[in-house]
Amino acid sequence: MVLFGATGFVGTLTAEYLAVHAPAGCRWALAGRDLGRLEALRERLAALNPACADLPLLRADAGDARAVRDIAAATRVLATTVGPYIRYGAEVVAACAEAGTDYVDLTGEPEFVDRTYVAHDARARETGARLVHACGFDSIPADLGAYFTVGQLPAGVPLRVDGFMRAAALASGGTLASALTAMGRGPQTLAAARDRRLHEPRLLQRRVRGPVGAPRFSRETGTWALPLPSLDPRIVTRSAAALERYGPDFRYRHYASVRHLPIALGGAAAVGAAVALAQVPAARRWLTDRWEPGQGPDAERRARSWFTVRFVGEGGGRRVFTEVSGGDPGYGETAKMLAESALCLAHDALPDRAGQLTTAVAMGGALLDRLREAGIVFRVADAR
Repeated sequence: MVLFGATGFVGTLTAEYLAVHAPAGCRWALAGRDLGRLEALRERLAALNPACADLPLLRADAGDARAVRDIAAATRVLATTVGPYIRYGAEVVAACAEAGTDYVDLTGEPEFVDRTYVAHDARARETGARLVHACGFDSIPADLGAYFTVGQLPAGVPLRVDGFMRAAALASGGTLASALTAMGRGPQTLAAARDRRLHEPRLLQRRVRGPVGAPRFSRETGTWALPLPSLDPRIVTRSAAALERYGPDFRYRHYASVRHLPIALGGAAAVGAAVALAQVPAARRWLTDRWEPGQGPDAERRARSWFTVRFVGEGGGRRVFTEVSGGDPGYGETAKMLAESALCLAHDALPDRAGQLTTAVAMGGALLDRLREAGIVFRVADAR
């Protein structure tokens, strides 16, 4: 395995997780553009695990097509933390698709995912590469949480699942840069989605929908539910389209869950203001400069962070409540999710599938089991 972007904020956390949790005999390497920073990181990892003193270091810039191709050709799984992916991800995913190398990332950018599908899905199917996006807080809790919920419901019947997300955490500079980049590319994102629909095969005799729900008070959770038009519901519905276990007619809605109405209204206003400012390049640069990539919350703040996604599933006369929860969503748990996704692709017996895949389709129960063992909770919950 290769961890690309290893010296960034979440890259370093992922490397530290692998240093402690990678199984004996797992061969992995650190990759990035600054050899000095890679050497310093290797020393840090060796303090956690002396075996890391011999980790190979691979120097490459994300925009250097030849260097990236050489790395992809020399590994079985490549995990990349280098974002915004629409700027820095194209060469990496292209190299993996061409080489037949499995690929995982942390993108939450719908435009990048759609452009990757159009450009590389067909070639990845030919070479056997599994291109798995959104292997962090975007979008594993939603994707595997819905997968887990569907598993508690009857098969072969129409299913309805709603996800309600709550979290307490701070963002890093890299996350802020990716979010602002995506917000500022509305027309390009819409164009990429239209282009994907032209290339994507249509479902026959099944229906999958991901409508944007209306704001409402959710009696199921006792909170105000605000529609959350992130990448998550798109990932969930793509899993549903690929897996017949989701039934002949599947609907998923995704919400932010807020306990108090004034906070809900204030949050909606803040998001609206951020989207508006992201349309102005000078404002976008100013916001990005407030917290540069590579910076993020310290260990004490991350230790106080948490997330919960509660699901309400219905079908065949049955109603279930499930929950996915964990610690610091954006960094500690995201690093864990990315590392375990890469380890799962490298070591586990998985379905024989290739192309652009979701975590549920590529890894499903194998990854869910890994994450449970790593401390992320998937459980059937009681009704509120």
